[in-house]
Amino acid sequence: MPRPRVLSGVQPTGALHLGNWLGAIRNWVDLQDSHDTYFCVVDLHAITVPHDPARLAEDTLTTAALYLACGIDPQRATVFVQSHVAAHSELAWLLNCVTPLNWLERMIQFKEKAIKQGDQVSVGLLDYPVLMAADILLYDADLVPVGEDQKQHLELARDIAQQRINARFAPRDAAGESIPVLKVPEPLILKEGARVMSLTDGTAKMSKSDPNEGSRISLLDPPELITKKIKRAKTDPTMGLEFGNPERPEADNLLGLYALLAGKTRDQAAQDCAAMGWGQFKPLLAEAAVEALRPVQQRYEQWRQDSGAVAAVLREGEAKAAAVANETLERVRQALGFLPRS
Repeated sequence: MPRPRVLSGVQPTGALHLGNWLGAIRNWVDLQDSHDTYFCVVDLHAITVPHDPARLAEDTLTTAALYLACGIDPQRATVFVQSHVAAHSELAWLLNCVTPLNWLERMIQFKEKAIKQGDQVSVGLLDYPVLMAADILLYDADLVPVGEDQKQHLELARDIAQQRINARFAPRDAAGESIPVLKVPEPLILKEGARVMSLTDGTAKMSKSDPNEGSRISLLDPPELITKKIKRAKTDPTMGLEFGNPERPEADNLLGLYALLAGKTRDQAAQDCAAMGWGQFKPLLAEAAVEALRPVQQRYEQWRQDSGAVAAVLREGEAKAAAVANETLERVRQALGFLPRS
């Protein structure tokens, strides 16, 4: 039996942080043994907001190297750069032409980001959920790991595949039964660690776009900077740490981080820290973070020391990804009635 296929990716905008690792990449590593995994660096998504062209290529390599340093194995997973597979852009255009505009206008993340950008909002920002749908649908993904904040985007991909392509353009077999053009993927909701919050606001998700560098711990932060950021993390005046108190979001977030980084269950972490003050807990959290990231940083340096190693992985991944993506693209082209390519 073929293993279920999983696809996911992260934008190369700034260094990956604890939220990316604990909420996504760490879980990707576990999936490699049981699933057919495709992990891309989604550089086309990175230009939906103003970006620095002088940094995009280097940030893309850094992100790919961090995938590998975190444990993504190119012998067990396909690692590639989104823009290197042209089918992503072509399928996005084809899907654009069948996706109702009002489906995009109701997307929550577009509304939130548009408010921040004001007059600088691009068509790409409105349209990137369709590109995300193309990313997913190109690889006949069975499952897509998503946090709660991305679930709406996966629902859009499912609706496009089912309602706008399969229902309208699917060919029929000799018995008159429709043959789906695109596979409709299911969400893979990863509960534990799926939503790591900011160090400066326990109610806001840790984000690379937050202008406050102290809000996040990047995977490449040196030990002294990690310690400094945790020392300055927002707390409350209450003695002892606990989970589940809506009045103490920072306690919930930092205790959850400690459990994940120290390899403890939430019950163990809560029991160990129930009577601790912040002055005792923060050095404990900092030590756990430094030690958890040490092997990742060491493996990252090993990958980057060989200037061609990461590029070689990406070339191999591009070839494997393109072979799958081009087959899917051709099915869609045929269903929509395009003249076959020579």
